[in-house]
Amino acid sequence: MSGLAALGVHRVPVPVPFAEAGGPANVYVIEEDGGGLALFDAGIGTREGRDALLAGFRALGRSLGEVRRIFVSHGHIDHYGYARAAQEESGAPVYAHPRDHDKLTGRDRTAQRLDLYAAYLDRLGAPRELLGHVRVYWQDVGRMARPVEHVEAIGEGTRLRFARFSAEVLHLPGHTPGLVCLWAKDDGVLFSDDHLLERVSPNPLLDLEGGAEPSHRALVEYVRSARRARELPAQLVAPGHGEPFTGHAGVIDRLLAFYEKRQARILDLLADGPQTPAQLAPRVFPHAKPSQLYLTLSEVMGNLEVLEDGGRVRREERSGRIVFLREVG
Repeated sequence: MSGLAALGVHRVPVPVPFAEAGGPANVYVIEEDGGGLALFDAGIGTREGRDALLAGFRALGRSLGEVRRIFVSHGHIDHYGYARAAQEESGAPVYAHPRDHDKLTGRDRTAQRLDLYAAYLDRLGAPRELLGHVRVYWQDVGRMARPVEHVEAIGEGTRLRFARFSAEVLHLPGHTPGLVCLWAKDDGVLFSDDHLLERVSPNPLLDLEGGAEPSHRALVEYVRSARRARELPAQLVAPGHGEPFTGHAGVIDRLLAFYEKRQARILDLLADGPQTPAQLAPRVFPHAKPSQLYLTLSEVMGNLEVLEDGGRVRREERSGRIVFLREVG
């Protein structure tokens, strides 16, 4: 922690009510140049999340009213859910990458968007009764994150100046289309949020971005972004969940090997013949609960798209369903 403290950065872990996140979400409280504070991520909008964040501020002898800027790494509720309340307390602007704005503003949770997702999941072969789990999950999500009415844009190459260091915004899509990290090059610190976690693989989530077909191929993009992050001379990684860690290149190598092993498993399963992603999901994840359908379908589809990108599988549309086949040769 001393490496971060020397930069005027204080990590406040905030509990989240779902195990898939990989533990409490980190809010980074950063001393601003000229006084005040910035936030890199804002925690979740639950009572427990609020209490933990406010306790963290009290331990620092600071208050939310001192916040001058709020930077959101990506549009998942455990990272932006309390941003609206923090903004109301402080008057601070909220910044995020434009490709994740609809998540923060709530536009990605309208009835029309949910219908688009339901239709796409149906095309992936999801049983209709299981689609209800996705709707209920998203309704629960809405209660943990109040929409932010106006979000300012930040993007690749934006330079941010804080009291004791400067950082460059890196757009590293994958986990979401608009995920950004902060790279403090002079100090060798990468604020990696959910792009890189020490012990948990980030979910390459299906994301339609308002269309009927996904333009964002989550795992294809993630692998590309991870290889880019691997080349950074990072001495310390400050992640979105868990303690800061070192040795990021080894973490990324293990993660990419893990995905390659999963892709080999999917290729083996496709030896039985053409299958929809929903047919593959329970075979790849035999212990998953029905309520985890969206996560497992996302994982399977992401790996299929990597295999497709490498020319090892191809997709076809059959009776309104997307099926994948092994390429021969």
